[in-house]
Amino acid sequence: MALRWQPGILDTQQSGGWVLAHCKQHFLADSNGLLFPREWLKKQELPILAEHGIGHFDGDAVYLLELAQPVEIPGCFWQSLRHFMLQGDGDTFQLLSYATQIGTWASQHRFCGSCGGPMQHFAGERAMHCPHCELHHYPRLSPSMIVLITRGDEILLARSPRFVSGVYSTLAGFVEAGESVEQCVTREVREEVGVEVKNLQYLGSQGWPFPHSLMLGFHAEYAAGEIVMQADEIEDARWFDVHQLPPLPASRSIARYLIDLYVARRLGHAEPVLPG
Repeated sequence: MALRWQPGILDTQQSGGWVLAHCKQHFLADSNGLLFPREWLKKQELPILAEHGIGHFDGDAVYLLELAQPVEIPGCFWQSLRHFMLQGDGDTFQLLSYATQIGTWASQHRFCGSCGGPMQHFAGERAMHCPHCELHHYPRLSPSMIVLITRGDEILLARSPRFVSGVYSTLAGFVEAGESVEQCVTREVREEVGVEVKNLQYLGSQGWPFPHSLMLGFHAEYAAGEIVMQADEIEDARWFDVHQLPPLPASRSIARYLIDLYVARRLGHAEPVLPG
């Protein structure tokens, strides 16, 4: 089956197509959706920081306008990326995930981090170029690990103060410089809940747009220790039986995939597929 969303690099000098307006992980929308006629929207009084051609949706060219701040347009409203993660369809969320990462990168790389000069979009590449010192900046990815820890029919889940009320999830953390992902798993688990793990198994990855993470998913078995929660990071952590789980993360997240996969294998159910 053909994918509705196909990322790509489009020439912004070309006319026509559809456009998304983005600012700080929010998108402009109206009663017809998120995609606006490009030429019409660009005629509005918008504080545009950058424009990028980002690919095709249902075969139509799609561009992105990165704005300095949200603006009010009659009949329009702003909707968060998280809203579409929870309620939108998968293809639309993939489009918006990509657009958010490109928009964030564009807004944060308008000036060279080496000499301070203005950056220019490098034609034909997803890159910003400094004509003064020849430095290139590409969209940033920050590798991070996410891990489900199990002990027979029990899984260890935790919640952060930032989570939606009542929701428990797997543990996650960013990889530090000079550290392997496996070392990151062991360190983060020890720091956040005070236990040791063994038999790490890599299960898959997912690009995550908050704002530019590449989540590397693992399963790990409990080895030793009692739960000791990290202050300011973990609000609660406990072992849950696979038959009595709390409210869980959104269905298209890799966190939910790790949980559902283990439960399916433990109970002999059909295994889920990791969302793209």
